[in-house]
Amino acid sequence: MNGKPILYLDQYGNRWHARTVADLRRQIGGRVSKMFRDKADGSTVHCGYVIGGHWCTAYAPLELAA
Repeated sequence: MNGKPILYLDQYGNRWHARTVADLRRQIGGRVSKMFRDKADGSTVHCGYVIGGHWCTAYAPLELAA
C-alpha cells in the first residue's frame, strides 16, 4: 500500500501494524498465504493474509476530506 502502515487484526483480536507483508511475517513468523473473502455478487476479494496460525485481515487507513 505505497509504504503506508496497515493495521492487521487476527481471529484472536491481536493487532499488528506493518508497511509490507515481509514486515508482518517478521512480527508473526510462519508461512504466508493470501486470504480471500466472497462478495455479495459472488466474486472474491483479497482481504488479508494467513501467517502461521493467524488469519490477519487488513484494514487500510482512510482519509476523509474536510
